[in-house]
Amino acid sequence: MDPTTDNAAPSGDPAAARAALEALRAEIAKAVVGQDPAVTGLVVALLCRGHVLLEGVPGVAKTLLIRSLAAALELDTKRVQFTPDLMPSDVTGSLVYDARTAEFSFQPGPVFTNLLLADEINRTPPKTQSSLLEAMEERQVTVDGTPRALPDPFLVAATQNPVEYEGTYPLPEAQLDRFLLKLTIPLPSRQDEIDVLTRHAQGFDPRDLRAAGVRPVATAADLEAARRAVAATTVSPEITAYVVDVCRATRESPSLTLGVSPRGATALLATARAWAWLTGRDYVIPDDVKALALPTLRHRIQLRPEAEMEGVTADSVINAVLSHVPVPR
Repeated sequence: MDPTTDNAAPSGDPAAARAALEALRAEIAKAVVGQDPAVTGLVVALLCRGHVLLEGVPGVAKTLLIRSLAAALELDTKRVQFTPDLMPSDVTGSLVYDARTAEFSFQPGPVFTNLLLADEINRTPPKTQSSLLEAMEERQVTVDGTPRALPDPFLVAATQNPVEYEGTYPLPEAQLDRFLLKLTIPLPSRQDEIDVLTRHAQGFDPRDLRAAGVRPVATAADLEAARRAVAATTVSPEITAYVVDVCRATRESPSLTLGVSPRGATALLATARAWAWLTGRDYVIPDDVKALALPTLRHRIQLRPEAEMEGVTADSVINAVLSHVPVPR
């Protein structure tokens, strides 16, 4: 599919839907330089109806990445800047008294969108962080006892600064477990940074994506067709057992106080299926599990303090587990 066209792929055609989603990478690259892994992770999350935690220092185009994805998918997007004084109602919405009708009416908050960018989520207290839990898990918010459904698709892309930065609150384990993936956004390479500055010198405006040439290349119908195809992707009993063995091995690691939960195992199986389908197969192989293990599991484990002092990281523990767990043939 030509990524410069506005024609949507036919609804229900898995091959056309895959081509449309593959075109996202080229389209987003018109605005964001060198973040292909993050783009792929966001697409996997959309296919799995999951949410994404983006970690990186300020200024590495996390917000621009989400806005570009929304533009290329023709989805609605909103952004919330999380601050220490942000209240839960600022996210979910609230009842507002209308003096003309003498009644209370519900004013939807920014959570009522397709792609919600929760910027610097770890700069707000846990009470407000937890206001997203119902929305992320149940796809609804409850205000004054009345549940209100969120649109579909719905994805929370929460950014956070590294926890050692001043003014940050660590996310509770229960909330971390609600994120399907944790993607790290690194600083760009020297050449990528030169490309970024060159674009700006040539007049690139990150606030005007249409002028940058970013146009819709896929639709919600493509996404739904892709989700159905992912759900039909075959998983053998050997692959299921391999996923379980990998997750159980983290619970036995001497470097960890908390291993991967059964929810994490379910998430790894789901992301591996999505990755298998995106790469053109209708069945899962062990390499699919390995490819998604780090972003799916790194935020679901907790290091022992002494292991952290020795320089052990979540990624190194997961890599060690993958190297020791027998791979099915």
